[in-house]
Amino acid sequence: MTDAFSLDPRLAADTHPVGDLALCSVLLMDDARFPWLILVPRRPNLSELTDLTPEEARLAFEEIRIAVGVVQSLARPDKVNVAALGNVVSQLHIHVVARFRSDPAWPGPVWGVGEPKPYPPHARTALLERAAALFVAA
Repeated sequence: MTDAFSLDPRLAADTHPVGDLALCSVLLMDDARFPWLILVPRRPNLSELTDLTPEEARLAFEEIRIAVGVVQSLARPDKVNVAALGNVVSQLHIHVVARFRSDPAWPGPVWGVGEPKPYPPHARTALLERAAALFVAA
């Protein structure tokens, strides 16, 4: 990465933009099996949560809290998982994943389970619009 923020190409390839919060860009993971947002702080060269300044960390937590609320409103899940792994994509990003007792990965993690099922274009557009509106209202 350079000194300017840029989204990791793997994140860009697997997601669709929802919008921007004060610190993070919000992305929708293109896998209809799991309603799934990803928050990416728009700061260069971050790989760990501890790379954020204390002020940025507080803001990131607030934005995670808001994203959890959006996911709960969008999907009414049994549980919301929040994780920042970075084992494949080192750029700091935070997963906010709606989980259901009936989903194909329950109760384990969503990573590496089956093949992603991309959203049909009309469903993706509707979900992106609903998510953006919920973030604005939050």
